[in-house]
Amino acid sequence: MTDPTGLEQARTKMTQAGVAPAAIETFTRFYHLLESGETGLIRETDIDPLVDIPNRAELAISDDDAAAALAQTAMLKLNGGLGTSMGMDQAKSLLPVREAPDGAGELLTFLDIIVGQVRAARQATGARLPLLFMNSFRTREDTLAALERHTDIAVDGLPVDFLQNREPKLLASDLTPVTWEKDPDLEWCPPGHGDLYPALHASGVVVALLEAGFRYMCVSNSDNLGATPDATIAGWFAASGAPYAAELCRKTPADVKGGQLVVRKADGRIVQRETAQTHPDDVAASLDATRHPFFHTNNLWFDLQALADELERTGGVLELPLIRNDKTVDPSDGSSPEVVQIESAMGAAVAVFEGATAIEVERSRFLPVKTTNDLLVLRSDVYTLTEDYLLEAQAPAPLVDLDKAHYKLIDGFTRRFAAGAPSLRDADSLTVRGDWTFGSDVRAEGKASLAGEGGTVPDGATVGAEGF
Repeated sequence: MTDPTGLEQARTKMTQAGVAPAAIETFTRFYHLLESGETGLIRETDIDPLVDIPNRAELAISDDDAAAALAQTAMLKLNGGLGTSMGMDQAKSLLPVREAPDGAGELLTFLDIIVGQVRAARQATGARLPLLFMNSFRTREDTLAALERHTDIAVDGLPVDFLQNREPKLLASDLTPVTWEKDPDLEWCPPGHGDLYPALHASGVVVALLEAGFRYMCVSNSDNLGATPDATIAGWFAASGAPYAAELCRKTPADVKGGQLVVRKADGRIVQRETAQTHPDDVAASLDATRHPFFHTNNLWFDLQALADELERTGGVLELPLIRNDKTVDPSDGSSPEVVQIESAMGAAVAVFEGATAIEVERSRFLPVKTTNDLLVLRSDVYTLTEDYLLEAQAPAPLVDLDKAHYKLIDGFTRRFAAGAPSLRDADSLTVRGDWTFGSDVRAEGKASLAGEGGTVPDGATVGAEGF
């Protein structure tokens, strides 16, 4: 049974922790929805697929229009994640990814490469291109320390970061804030990336960007190195007059999760359906690429004036759909108390902004690292890092499936690939079962596979369908 004082307890806890008022009111709205039994599910019978959208590859934007739009654009990276699924305890963006393109052997992090991409775009176009990070209370200190080596990144006195909010985890039994004396930090959780809006409202960043002469903002995850500054998309977005746009990619066999945009039958509005908002009976239809051909990259474009007007109108409390996330208070301890995390998706704002639109982009704009499987591909010779800090594909990315018992956490992964990632250019897939340590200059070919208890893959070995 729900404790009638649960919301009051949660609001008090957030207020005492200094959480922004807009975030408290957003949490309150979602709490009432949760109490009423709202699940946030979007049924397949209530929507139509979104299929007819422009394709970036077919745009005809003049160089002048593209340059003018990019000159009014700011880049924002969502940087609140710790990479806990890979066993990290600091910002995922501080994880080393690739050697520097100058060949000096320096290992660059996500953050270093993002800065390099923005710096190269500034030099090539003359655009000021502010770069901002939305940090969490767990990533801010380390991120700002890492940015100190990039002294040229700040623009026009604008902040380089602002802080996302946090909210209490709720006991599933009665929706009161959980207490966890073993680690009080675990009593809190991020509110999902839908927190972008109350966090922007609280920080004043949108108004500051407008006052500094910027009109557009591109938002993406810091672990997606494909979301680079793009003058062509900026030019298209400016010409569209839309308040909001989302970048979508065509599905491949690797795209079995993630949000998608659909058309609500009731009013013809484009809305976002996350995996957590998909009814179990509708999963097969949602994954069917012949019915829903696109998935959401989480790369978004905003007209800053339209965003400022909506934040002012709502006080930062946008009417986004609820996402209920059931977990345990300690994610690493399945026997710890069951909790509910109230979340929302920033992409769900597509339904808030009248005239919102979407664009199909190349897969090269979606290169996220959610697991060590993704990290291995990104570190391999499937990609090269150019002098402009762009990741260029040299071959189709293979499907990598590493044994979670040995490779899921970054420490174990790093030990087993201490000699470097194997060559994956000629691989359709790489499946590893067992505890294998890879030597140097290993190559994978075709449907490469390793099985058994494990061992060492020798230097220079070729792994194929039958092992090596």
